[in-house]
Amino acid sequence: MLPLREPAFARPGMTFHQMLERIRYEGAYPTRERAEDVTRAVLEALGRQLTGDERVELAACLPAEAALDFTGQIPSPQPLTGWCFVKDLAARTGATPATARWDTGAVLAVVGRLAGLSLLDRILTQLPSGYALLFGRAELTQPA
Repeated sequence: MLPLREPAFARPGMTFHQMLERIRYEGAYPTRERAEDVTRAVLEALGRQLTGDERVELAACLPAEAALDFTGQIPSPQPLTGWCFVKDLAARTGATPATARWDTGAVLAVVGRLAGLSLLDRILTQLPSGYALLFGRAELTQPA
């Protein structure tokens, strides 16, 4: 008998408050409000990059408030590379690129754990280069 693939929405969930506390810890943010601002900005930026089934499945893995921020954005017709994603986030939030990179890593590390390995692999396959590091994973390239 073959095991059935577990749907993404069947994973035990995390509340938005728990997600924010985890991001606050990961990013060493001084307040929950700061963690919430960063979380919303990064999820909105990611929502402009991801399309298709991966977008729907990731939204199903997130707490409702986070999923609304993520899906409330219209995907860009031309996805950004990981570095351009960080620079765009910095420009939109008024942060430095270094701060935007830190914020992105803090949020996407938690989002990646909520998504699970299988979905995260598919998300990284869909996105341009540079996102694996933002999710806290090594970015391996195929030899030429």
